[in-house]
Order: sequence, then C-alpha cells, then structure tokens
Amino acid sequence: MTAHLEIRSAQKFYKKYTAVDNVHLSINKGEFVTILGPSGSGKTTLLKLIAGFEELNSGAIFLDGQDITNKKAYDRNIGMVFQNYALFPHMTIFDNIAYPLRLRKIPKPELKEQVNKVLQTVRLEDFVSRYPSQLSGGQQQRVALARAIVFNPPLLLLDEPLGALDKNLRHQMQYEIKHIQEKLGITTVNVTHDQEEALTMSDRICVMNRGRIEQIDTPERLYNYPQSKFVSSFIGEVNWFHGEVIQEDSGMAVVKLLNGQVCKIKAQPNVTLNEAIILAIRPENIHVVREGTTYTNTYKATVLEKTYIGDSFRIEARTDTNEPLSIKLPYVVSREIVVGDEIGVGWHAGDASLIPDDEVKEVTPAS
Repeated sequence: MTAHLEIRSAQKFYKKYTAVDNVHLSINKGEFVTILGPSGSGKTTLLKLIAGFEELNSGAIFLDGQDITNKKAYDRNIGMVFQNYALFPHMTIFDNIAYPLRLRKIPKPELKEQVNKVLQTVRLEDFVSRYPSQLSGGQQQRVALARAIVFNPPLLLLDEPLGALDKNLRHQMQYEIKHIQEKLGITTVNVTHDQEEALTMSDRICVMNRGRIEQIDTPERLYNYPQSKFVSSFIGEVNWFHGEVIQEDSGMAVVKLLNGQVCKIKAQPNVTLNEAIILAIRPENIHVVREGTTYTNTYKATVLEKTYIGDSFRIEARTDTNEPLSIKLPYVVSREIVVGDEIGVGWHAGDASLIPDDEVKEVTPAS
C-alpha cells in the first residue's frame, strides 16, 4: 500500500538542540496513528513540521504523493485540532465551523449544507446559535473537530486534543473521536503523552524519545512486545530481569538470568544467541501457582506489600533469588494473600518479551 503521508529523513534543529533526528514515518490512508512520548521527545515538533508551522532543516514530507515540504501551512489544506480548541469567542458555533469554508469562498448554499452535515456528525445540530462560552469542554472540543473536518481535508492533525478535559469526559471523547474518524475514513495523526489515550484510539503508535522513533507498532504489540527498554518502561508497568539467551530450540529461547535462574520464552527475532538481554514481563502476566495450574516458568516469592486498586491488587514481592517483583492480581485471586506470605508465581512462555541490553557488553550469569 502506498503511504498517504510519508516523512523522509526529517531533521529539525534549534541552535545546538536536535528536536527531530532523522525521522522516517509512513502512514496509510485512513489510518489513525498516535505520536507518543514524554515532554521534549520531539512529538509536537514533528506535528508542527507536518502542519507547516515549522520548517525542516533537511528531509521531505509527502502527502498523497505530493511533496509539501516547502508549502506554507495555509497551502497544505490540513485540518487541525488544538489543545485549547482555538475557537473564536465572538462567533456562533455555526460561524466557527463555517470559517474555513468562507476562507475557501465556498458558495453559501454549499457552505450551509456542509456545516449542517458536519454538525450532525458531531451531534451539535441543536447548538448552532450558541457561542463557545455557552458550551461544555466536551462540546467545544467537538466544535473544534467539526471545524477541522468540514472542508474534507486529506489529513487531520490532533495536538493533545483531550488534555483540557477531566478524566471521565476524556474517556468518552476518546471513543467519540475514534468513531468519527473511522466513519469519515480520514487519515489522522494524534500527538499525546497519555499512554492510555494512545492505546485506546490508535491503529498504530509511534513512540518517540530524544527526537528519534523508538518503535512503531500496533497498540497490542507495542504493549506486549516492546523493542527497547525505554518503550517497555514508558508504556505501562514492567518487571525487568537481566541475562542472556543461551539456547534456541523449536521456537523457544532459553534464557539464563543473572540470578542464575533459567527460563524459557517464545523466541523473538530482535535478539541473538549469547546476546545480553532484558527480559520484560508485565505485572498482570504473572500468576499465582495453584493446584492444577501449570506455567512454563515459576518462582517462589515473598509478599512485601499489598495495595488495593479497585478490581485488583498490586503485590510487591521479592523472589527467592532476591529480585523485586511487581504482580497485578484479580481481587478474587489475591484477597486471601497477606504480607509475609510465601507464594508460588508463574508465567507462560509467550507472555514476556526480550529486549537487547545495550548497556551491557558482556554477561556473566551466576553459576
């Protein structure tokens, strides 16, 4: 499939600071891609480069096969929703949404038809005569979205669009925006630092760190099979164990950890035999070993702390090889576990990932 939006070797410098460092990114038509990263990762700068608000120092940007690298922002015909919505307070909702069409000198009958159509899409047809100050935060957000899509742009950019909303409304709007995007089939690039938002809304997530892309993948693969230490720690909670792959057999990797324990996990193409690795496993993928249950890998662990978090408990423990271990267990499984208990814990071979340990040159596991 030919990329609808393609960024080639993008570089952006501010004096001695590299904000975007040799970024390559291809996005397919109709895809919802989130650029995710901490403050200073380069995600907002990359969005500004796509929008035309900043100029590349080197590289190129193509939209629908056309080179837009040197086009001004107003010539790129891209829709954009800002974090603060940027609505005109003196204009009605109808006029706010109609503004891009008036700039394009769309005839009045067609303009009215397009505005009314998009008002129905965002479910605001009863608010046409109101002003932004008379709307809730979620309603203002939908007005901003309507204004960004009313002229049928080839690309929609979202800059932290839910950052100003409270938690419950933010969750609701995540689904609303995704449903509208899917209905319209519009290629969308979203920028956020909110991991849950990225996992909920995206077809793919692009994780950035220090101006570079660490990994681009589906939410499920990004969460379950991170390819770098940064990605594994930035998205969700994780347990790390250091060691090396000592054997590969029948699709399984045999890993010897620094604590001397040997475990098996599903082989992965990003690591090689005798390479220093980090074994990463999510707390919810670790289970209590009970009678009649079997797991590929098992430990003994002592419970140090137990915290109630609603539908589950977070258990902080220490293994019999003196490794810290975080476990997330369903309420019904863990309600009888108390601090001081020694428990058996286990995990399946497909529930962990292997990450190259770039900080270790040689590995000398315990004998």
